[in-house]
Amino acid sequence: MEVAEGMIAETKAIDDARGLMVTAADLDTTFIKANFEAGRLQLLTIGKDLAVKYLKRVMRQDPAYRFDIEYLIGRSYQYGENFDMAIYYYNLYKDKLSKKSNYQGKDKIDLAVVDRAIYECQNGKQFVSNPQNFSIVNIGREINSEFEDYAPVFNETEDEVVFTTRRRDDNLNQNVFDDNKPWEDIFFSTKKDGKWSFAKNIGEPVNTPYHDSNLSLSADGNTLFIFKDDGGGDIYFSERTNGVWSPPAPLPGIINSSFEEKSISMSADEKTLYFSSNRPGGYGGLDIYRATKDSKGAWSNVKNLGPKINTEVDDDGPFIDYDGTTLYFSSRGRRGMGGFDVFRATFDPASNEWSEPENLGYPINTPDDDVFFVASKDGKRAYYSSVREDGMGYLDIYMITIPDGLKNLASKTTPTPVKEPDPIKEPTPDPVTVARNDQTKEPTTVEPVTPPVNDPTKTDATKQPTKEPVKTEPVKTEPKVAPVKKETIPLKYEVTIVDSDSKTPVNAKVKLVGAKDNVIVPLTNNGNGVYTFSVKSQQPKDYRLSVDADGYIFVNQNVRIAGASTDEKTVGRTIELRKISIGATSILRNLYFDFDKATFQTESYTELNKLEAMMRSNPDMQIEIGGHADAVGTKAYNLFLSRKRAEAVKDYLTKKGVDARRIKATGYGKSRPLASNDDEEEGRELNRRVEFTVLK
Repeated sequence: MEVAEGMIAETKAIDDARGLMVTAADLDTTFIKANFEAGRLQLLTIGKDLAVKYLKRVMRQDPAYRFDIEYLIGRSYQYGENFDMAIYYYNLYKDKLSKKSNYQGKDKIDLAVVDRAIYECQNGKQFVSNPQNFSIVNIGREINSEFEDYAPVFNETEDEVVFTTRRRDDNLNQNVFDDNKPWEDIFFSTKKDGKWSFAKNIGEPVNTPYHDSNLSLSADGNTLFIFKDDGGGDIYFSERTNGVWSPPAPLPGIINSSFEEKSISMSADEKTLYFSSNRPGGYGGLDIYRATKDSKGAWSNVKNLGPKINTEVDDDGPFIDYDGTTLYFSSRGRRGMGGFDVFRATFDPASNEWSEPENLGYPINTPDDDVFFVASKDGKRAYYSSVREDGMGYLDIYMITIPDGLKNLASKTTPTPVKEPDPIKEPTPDPVTVARNDQTKEPTTVEPVTPPVNDPTKTDATKQPTKEPVKTEPVKTEPKVAPVKKETIPLKYEVTIVDSDSKTPVNAKVKLVGAKDNVIVPLTNNGNGVYTFSVKSQQPKDYRLSVDADGYIFVNQNVRIAGASTDEKTVGRTIELRKISIGATSILRNLYFDFDKATFQTESYTELNKLEAMMRSNPDMQIEIGGHADAVGTKAYNLFLSRKRAEAVKDYLTKKGVDARRIKATGYGKSRPLASNDDEEEGRELNRRVEFTVLK
């Protein structure tokens, strides 16, 4: 405990201190100080939703340990997208605050902050229940690393990316910063024939042995904007001529000040800059400003974008689209669901006004920070950094594909006003059961409405023409009624989760996404372990179904589901979850290695992170990672390769903070086949596997 406290005070190594505190808390659940610090440090780093477990231990044993303990538990639930539980604990805190309105301790959270958090949770429930049709895919191991990778910027043709990383490999400074992580360096990668090259350090003079971070790249890729923390934080630029970058120099003009300038974006015609600053005269926190280039090439005419864009809190990360009128930016205010959310607004030159900013919705936005969003020229793709379940470590860079284009994207939900909370009543099921169930109840599904059919029997046109005795009229032809096109009805994919032994329902965190595109399928939690997904794709498609519940082995299955049609259909599936018990074995079916190597392919990280999450949630569990091979090749080589692959899994887990003493890596070669090696698809492919077995 003293070591961890010293680490925080002396080196700011919060990630390392978190690991020590979590270990101490799990060894002794009655150690209140260790459990509180474990929860607090989880909220400050990654795995923010895991803080619930430690903070609840504190609250159960000593409710008065921290005045804001209920608020902190609410924050953790909010980060985990368990909004009902978050609101419940926020209201508990508000009730405490109303009874002790004169309390002035440092651990007091003001009422306005709590009301804002409740508002964010109300928004979050609506956004998560109506996920947009976004494909958000990890850009790949060629660019991302086990360390933080963020702030991606691209040239107009999207064949070059520049980003900031804190990786150890190829860093100009092999020492570490005060937080025990490598220094920031700027890296780049180029794309050829649709494939990114492995990223390289951009080198001197752009990078130095200290922190260097990129901000923006011009459309032609030859002007790079850089952030340098030289006391307040200023923006520099470097220009590339014949492939060589110039030494960074401060921006000419009046953009830099004695205050912070943290992000920047230049228009495609290179005549206008948008940047953020906390200089005096704004609306509060960081504001977004615009500047234009004068006849001497200096940036001048700096203007605040006004209250349509800026709020009383931070507004940051501007990106001006190639059309010169559409602005993407992130804000801690407005109608968000927590942290920074990405918004879009359009400038009308005729009225000289910005449109009302729109939240881009879930899953681009989450309860955590979503910032530094950049779009492609055609609006079909965008890029940003995020912590997601298929990440390789901390922040990773992701590509977002928007089938209809960003310009056609519109918010599908209506604002939720902040209102007085209902009487405090704990949601059902009980908090312990629902602790890892991030899927809150969704709005009732609205049945599709079939357009009215024109019934010819009810129109005047069906009356027979009157025949006059003297004059014969030509026979009228009945008007043809166009066939009515039936609406496509989403297929209902109903998943029932039960305990494998008792067959009783289990409340779990359940998710269905496209296997290749990660598009989230809307979910309704029916309660009692039953979950219904609304599949709207009209073509048969491969999906990944994941199920997690406390005390059980996770399930991560690939399933193929028929497409939606004009007929109403329901497809059922039952998942039997196995309790974590000694001897229980599970195959890591979505683990992919390079041919004849022990290096992971990009698609493997979801499976690896599921295993890591289970290890974190069950701190007493010890496992064996077993590598297995088919019968092709020599016995000795198969034994060697299977062991290296098992060790690769162990190495990944230990780098993420799992104690190495809890993991045993073993190679079995071809000694334990699951099927005959005579057939590739039904035999050898099944035998080439990595599995884990619970030892304790």
